[in-house]
Amino acid sequence: MKGIRRSEGPERLELDLPAAHSAGREARRLAREFVLSRGVSVTECETLVFVVGELLDNAVDHGGGEGAREVADLSRDVRLSLEITLAPGRWVVTVGDQGGGDPEGMQRQLDASRERPELEDERGRGLYLLALLVDELTVSATPSGSGLAIRAARRYGSSE
Repeated sequence: MKGIRRSEGPERLELDLPAAHSAGREARRLAREFVLSRGVSVTECETLVFVVGELLDNAVDHGGGEGAREVADLSRDVRLSLEITLAPGRWVVTVGDQGGGDPEGMQRQLDASRERPELEDERGRGLYLLALLVDELTVSATPSGSGLAIRAARRYGSSE
């Protein structure tokens, strides 16, 4: 199985990575390095990296990675994509998976995630926290049609 493939420009970082939590850890490190090198504040960087982590972890667990901890745990070469785009006072993070899925159904789930989850539940707070941190949270089919792409966007700046 192939490792992480990276492409980058002045305002964009693109990663193609295995659908395993270990690759997600490395992707968070690369995202942090990229964003800080572009002059984004540490506080805003940590928000972005949190969003990246939650989206990647959800994609590993529900988007074809079957919760794989390590790349060796994958039964086949399942990939995720991560794209980070920076503009003055704004960032966009998009994570794509290969797990199939219904974009409209997932969008309804994202919209419902803006409601406070049950505090007694063991899981299920990640999307709620994401919804609090970003201005936009949308889902669509990936360009290949093999999975879902979740896009999170946030404006930041003078109120930081």
